[in-house]
Amino acid sequence: MNKKKLFNDPVYGFITAPTELTFDIIEHPYFQRLRRIKQLGLTDMVYPGALHTRFHHALGAMHLMDTALNTLRSKNNEINDTEYEASLIAILLHDVGHGPFSHALETAIFKNVHHEHLSMHIMHLLNEQFNGKLSLAIDIFQNKYHRRFFHELVSSQLDVDRLDYLNRDSFYTGVYEGKIGADRIIKMLDIANDKLVVEEKAIYSIENFLVSRRLMYWQVYLHKTVISAEHMVLRVVQRARELMQRGVNVPASANLRFFLSSDLTMEDFKRDKSILERFVALDDHDIWGGIKEWATHPDFILSYLAQSILSRKLFKVYLSNKPIEQEMLLGISELVQEKYKVSEEDVKYLMISGKISNNAYDVEGQTINMLTKTGYVVDVAEASDLPNIRGLSHKVEKHFVCYPKEVAH
Repeated sequence: MNKKKLFNDPVYGFITAPTELTFDIIEHPYFQRLRRIKQLGLTDMVYPGALHTRFHHALGAMHLMDTALNTLRSKNNEINDTEYEASLIAILLHDVGHGPFSHALETAIFKNVHHEHLSMHIMHLLNEQFNGKLSLAIDIFQNKYHRRFFHELVSSQLDVDRLDYLNRDSFYTGVYEGKIGADRIIKMLDIANDKLVVEEKAIYSIENFLVSRRLMYWQVYLHKTVISAEHMVLRVVQRARELMQRGVNVPASANLRFFLSSDLTMEDFKRDKSILERFVALDDHDIWGGIKEWATHPDFILSYLAQSILSRKLFKVYLSNKPIEQEMLLGISELVQEKYKVSEEDVKYLMISGKISNNAYDVEGQTINMLTKTGYVVDVAEASDLPNIRGLSHKVEKHFVCYPKEVAH
């Protein structure tokens, strides 16, 4: 079989699966499932073009990894073929554990099972199926390989994952301020003392990358209408779970019913392989199928939320730079109880509060290292003429409350 397939990617043009093993992984049902999981959850409720999938993103990140590794090789950094292929596989599978609607439903379908742990679990199972050929990819993914810069390419503040999703999400949403010069940044990468570094002349591209990241967070990922839509879907699934566990009949696909009617842990996944088979059969369609069924359910909260989501009657969102006063929350809660005749305990489904935060560059975390012309490695935030980067490391927090628009206050 010809494994030198071309993928026509709207962001980068034609891209290929560089090795036969990467092609075989792409063909695997665990990976093909990512075609049915949207990259940006419910962001298309605000930006109608945001319909791209985790599958798109994983292929794009693999393409950027390929470009980055070839750039590093061209600068006389020794990268053998085994390391090269393992790095491609690590980035290809970095999101394979995402469930329906990506991050939005992570806490509704499971209680304490994170997508990173599921990705790891799936990688180990794939490793068994591919006779141990993924072992090095797993070590790189977990930062256990002695050449640390490979892991930095997969997961750091300047990894190919971020470079792809910022480029891709800005392309599909049409928020062009988020577009970054990924090609230029990648061409400026090098290695010093086993660390990933960027050459000093890329400093303005890095600043642009961090500014774009902050913009994309406020304009796209943390857009207030997106927050409203995602929390409404989170609540409708939580309500379905609560009803199911109380013994109420709630229609759902067999696999969605399985996860909502039980509280599973990561240990359960490791103990029983059939649970993972159920998980990899789950995708966005299970949730939408459920929501369509729930719109006519006799439970008022379940049907009200489902109908509102289907007709895009999203909750009003109030944002504040300070914690929202208890008095205001109490007032909204009383109005909700009065209008919808729901108990105090059930208000949490129709009035949702919380906080969101955004810092484009985490100076406390893994730094972006810059290689100066004189050969020193410094944190990019210390670059003398760029106080902006230091400013971008400042964490901004906003508090929110959302509730039905019909509730006046």
